[in-house]
This record gives sequence, C-alpha cells and structure tokens, in this order.
Amino acid sequence: MSTTNSSSQSATLLIEVFTEELPPKSLRRLGDAFSEGIFTALKSAGLANDLSQATSFATPRRLAVQISNALDQAPDYPVREKLLPTSIAFDAQGKATPPLLKKLGALGYGEIDIATLEKSGEGKNEALYLNVIAKGAALEHTAQTALEQTLSKLPIAKMMHYQVLQKDGQLADVQFARPAHRILALHGSKTLNISALGIDAGNQTEGHRFLAPGNITIATADSYENELQTKAKVVPSFNQRRAQIEVALLKAAGSDLVLMPDSLLDEVTALVEWPAIYECQFDQEFLEVPQECLILTMQTNQKYFALTDQQGKLRNRFLIVSNIETTKPDAIISGNERVVRPRLADARFFFQQDQKRSLASRVTDLGKVVYHNQLGSQLERAKRVQGLAVGIAKKLHADEKLVSRAAEVAKTDLLTDMVGEFPELQGIMGSYYAAHDGEDSEVAAACSEHYMPRFAGDALPQTATGTILAIADKLETLVGIWGVGLAPTGDKDPYALRRHALGICRLLLEKNLSLGLPELIDLARVQFPQKDVQAKANSADIYEFIIDRLRAYLRDQSVAGKSFTSAEIDAVLSQEPAHINDLIQRLTALREFNALPEAGQLAAANKRISNILKKTSTPIPANCSSKLLQIPAEASLHKALEGITPALTAAYEKRQFVELLKTLVALSAPIDQFFADVMVMDPNPELRDNRLALLQQLHQKMNLVADLGKLA
Repeated sequence: MSTTNSSSQSATLLIEVFTEELPPKSLRRLGDAFSEGIFTALKSAGLANDLSQATSFATPRRLAVQISNALDQAPDYPVREKLLPTSIAFDAQGKATPPLLKKLGALGYGEIDIATLEKSGEGKNEALYLNVIAKGAALEHTAQTALEQTLSKLPIAKMMHYQVLQKDGQLADVQFARPAHRILALHGSKTLNISALGIDAGNQTEGHRFLAPGNITIATADSYENELQTKAKVVPSFNQRRAQIEVALLKAAGSDLVLMPDSLLDEVTALVEWPAIYECQFDQEFLEVPQECLILTMQTNQKYFALTDQQGKLRNRFLIVSNIETTKPDAIISGNERVVRPRLADARFFFQQDQKRSLASRVTDLGKVVYHNQLGSQLERAKRVQGLAVGIAKKLHADEKLVSRAAEVAKTDLLTDMVGEFPELQGIMGSYYAAHDGEDSEVAAACSEHYMPRFAGDALPQTATGTILAIADKLETLVGIWGVGLAPTGDKDPYALRRHALGICRLLLEKNLSLGLPELIDLARVQFPQKDVQAKANSADIYEFIIDRLRAYLRDQSVAGKSFTSAEIDAVLSQEPAHINDLIQRLTALREFNALPEAGQLAAANKRISNILKKTSTPIPANCSSKLLQIPAEASLHKALEGITPALTAAYEKRQFVELLKTLVALSAPIDQFFADVMVMDPNPELRDNRLALLQQLHQKMNLVADLGKLA
C-alpha cells in the first residue's frame, strides 16, 4: 500500500455483489455497466486518477469491479462560488439575511463564520463569494452512494421483488435482477462499512455452486481473481472465461469446424463459472433434415455447438459447455444426448409434414395473413412485389416467367410449421421446399436469396432471379411503409428501411445493374392501388433517402477494395445520378483526375461558374451564339469547348470517365484567359446572356462525371 500524502492512502478497491443466477443474455452488459458506474463515481469524486484502472468481473452469480490506485480520502480542493449580491446578503445593520443563510445551508456551510466570506466588485456589482478549502470525499461514503446508484441504473429488463430480514428483525422490500445474498467490499485488506439491497458488506463470497460450495474469505482486493480460481473453482472474468471456452471448443472439434456465433458464445459464457467441454452425438438419421434446422435447434434451444466437416456438411457430433468438471462425464453426456433427441425429432416432423403440401398450394392462404393494416395481406404484398419484379426483369431482359413464379411462392414458407417454430429459417426453408416441389432451381434459390443482404456485409444473391426479387422486395417495403407515414425518424426505424435502402444500393452497385433509381421508385409506387399511399410515397424524398444511405455507406467503408473522401463522394452524388452502378468508376476517375496539375484550377473555375449561374435570376439561353462572341478570349473558349465536345460525348457513352476528365485539361488555359479578359455580366443584356449561355454549356460538359467544384 502506498500513500499519496500524509492523510490519504492508495490501494485496490473491490466491490462484488453475489446473487442467484443472473439473466444470461444480459450478463455481459450488466457486468460492464456495474464496473463503469462504480469507476465513474470514484473518478468524479477524485478517489481514482488517470493511473487507476477498472477491471470488470461477471459470472452467473456475481457482478464485481476491481479498481486500482483508489484513495481512501480524496485531496482537499478550493471552492469559490458566488453567493448573492451584498445588497441582498446583508440587511441595513450589516447582518446576514435569511436568503444568505439559506444559500449557505444548501451548500453545506451553514455554520461558517460570515466574516470569512469574500466581497468582490464595486457599487451595485459588489457580491459575496464563498472561498474555502473543501474536504475531499471519503471512500466509504462515495462507495456507498456509488453502489446504490449503480445498482439502481443497471440495464435490467425485468426486476424481481423479494424481502430480506434486517438486523432489527423486520422484513424489507427489495428489488433487483435476482435475489442478492452477499456484498463483498475491500479497500486493500480493509472491509468497507457499506451496504446495499438490505445486505451489509463483508470480506466473504461464495465459490462454485457444485465444485466448491461454501464461503470463501478474500484476503485482499488484489487477490480476488486468483483466490476465486484456485480456491473456489470460479473464473470471474467474463472475457477470460469466453476465451477459454473458445480455445477448448476448437481443440475438442479436432479436424472439424465448430459453429460458434458470438451471441451463443456470450450466452454460454454467462451460464457457467468453471467451463468444461464434452462431446456428444445424435442419431445419424437426423442428418436427412436440412442442416440449418438442426443447427438452429441445437443453438437456440439447447445452447450446443454444432460441428461440420471442412466442406461445411453437418456432423452428427456436437459439443456442450458444462458448468461441471468431472473425470466421469458419462451422465452429463448421455443426459444431453437424451435431451436433444426430441428436439431434433420435432424438426424432422415439421420438415416431413411441410413437404406434404406444396408451396404453390399455400399461395391463397397468404390472404389470411395481415401484412399491415393499411397495406393489406401478405398475398396483396406478394402481388405488388410480383408486378414490380416483372417490371425490373423486363428492363434487364431477364426471364420474366421465372421472376414472376419466384415472387408468387417466395413468401409461402411463412405458413409452414418449420418457419412457424423457427422464424429465422424463413427463405431458407422456402428454398428446400421449392426444390422438393420441383420448382426451377432459380425459383428455389430466389426463395432464400430475396432476403439478401440481410445485414451489413452479408452476401448478395447469386442468381439473376434472386437479385431481381431482392430489389423488388426491399423497394416494395420501403415505398409502402413510407407511403403510410412511417418513414424513419431519428434513431427509430422499426421496419428497417435504412437497411432495405442500403441493400438496394449494394445490389445495384455491386451487381452492376443499369437501373434508374427514380424509375424503380415510380414503378414501385404504381403497384399500390391506394392513392394516399402513392401521394405520401414521394419519389424525390425516397430517392434522397436512398442516396443518403449510399453516401454513408461509401464514407464508412471501402467498396471494391477502394475508399474515397467525403469531397469525392459528394462531388459524384451531388449530381443526383439516376444510375448508381458506375459510381465506383466515377469516383476512381475523379481521384485520378484530382492528381493532375490542372485539377485545382479547373475545380476552382467550376465552382466560380456555379456561383455565377446560381446568382442569375433571368432565364439563360439554351445555346451560345458564336456571332455574339466579341472578345478573343470568349471566342477561344467557345472554340475549345466545341472542339472537345465530340470526344467528351464519346467517352461518356462508353463510360470512359478517366479519358473524359483528362480531356477537360484542354480547357484550362482558355478558361483562365476568359475570366482574365471577359466581363460576364456585361451591361448589354444580349452579350451578358450569351456569355452566361457559354458558361452554362461549359458547366454541363465539365460536370458530366461529377461536380468538380466540390473538389475546390
């Protein structure tokens, strides 16, 4: 233990709340919030400094935090606070007024000698100030307050209400995530005199419920983690326990691959204090069921880890994480094998029953399922998606019959028993059932692919039919939900319209589909017979919403192995491109252009032209007349522009954006000379309008790829 000065001492602080088993799905968040709450309170009170570190611990039966370099007494500190104007603070006899005494009392200085207060200022501005050295916070008092406030603010979804017997023999009502049994609070080796949840703190905790039951005395705050591991069969660190489980699973899997999603790893970590891994098996016959069903059953219902071979085919062996370590795990293994069998049997039953009826025969039943009270049933929605998808197929010269059929049956697996039990399998089961029904392979694939991409970074559809249906499905949702007045606001986006918008962008961009966004939005709008929906689903607003998501996507990550600056992205998107499939080509060309010596001058000139055109209130002629070009510089610019226009047009039509931008370099000198010699806003309106027409034509040609002025 080291001392910071003669009156305060520094040591590690430990606070643990020991409870019944805490909710596993929220344990990690509870542990982090508990640690952060205590640590923040100590730092605010000056009891922890920049050298102090907080270590969080969370197991099924405890939340704890260890804070290094915690002082038992914070340093004293100066306080200077304005109280009241002296005219209000003192009466005519110079005595303290009730308002002054009340103010001092509220600040905790009711007993201070009034004569020690500071006067500052002159005349009417003279005021009375409190100017004292305040005593630093005491650890015990601060820890008590911090513990109470932190426990009350933990992210607990549902509280339990229970009673505890107090020292006076009375029962007190308490509420917490689970009943608490002990509070452990140590500063170094000293037990702190604090309490919470009706329990006084001590220096004892409890070990593993089965492997080391009973009380464990913790000698010092620093020895907490080591003593729990060596004496109590508890790994208190959530992250360490999780890492141990991951390593053990990989080792037990051997040459197979272990499926361990983060959510499952977190939940299993929250269920055990001393993890042990065992291998189990299920009957080979269950492998006839689609493996996605078996995997989901094992993960969701039993918290098991499925294994696959190197090709991704499910094995009939799986791994479990137990809270019991034993050299004779036969009972544990057989018990888990016995438990999983009826679960897998249910999955097989659902699969077999569902196949007795084709997806096509379920289409009319979609009419019984409400999609949205203002947008009708799932059948009505399927027909809207179908009309939109067929329209897209026509534009892309794709197989309209396949697209139409896929749109007709894609949602019918929502009515199957398997998807009813496991909604996460929607689309996946549709593909299996469509293949069983003898549907075309693209139709079967589209049943699953039309949900892609399901999340950021997810794969895109592989088939043309799946791609078209994915665009149609997302666009119908976006336009429909927007049309009933449920566009996203702030952080609220219950229908995931932002995700749908980004999905549309990725499909058009990464699949290089030459489809106009405004056209697609209008095509989606006409699928809704409700005039009010069409009216609210404003095409311009929806287009802007989609482009905003695209802008954020391009800024946040690299696309096609390339990342771009905000200025480059804004330069391209400010042109409001109808087609976005060539955005990466435009951005790449813009970056190459920006490296040219003339780029800066051309960008500045473009910006100057934009400002001139924006300030012009009168209509500008569509074309510039060469007969009205009186000054050599304007005639020279006009001639240079006319000379490169064919090359610009040809390059644009071939999407040769680099060549197009490089061609603009020929305009650099003529533009400079124009602005040096020519007064655009000539008093003669005919000359002025002709020069504005020239600049307008120049502006249009310069901005074919992007608004170059955004780079200035």
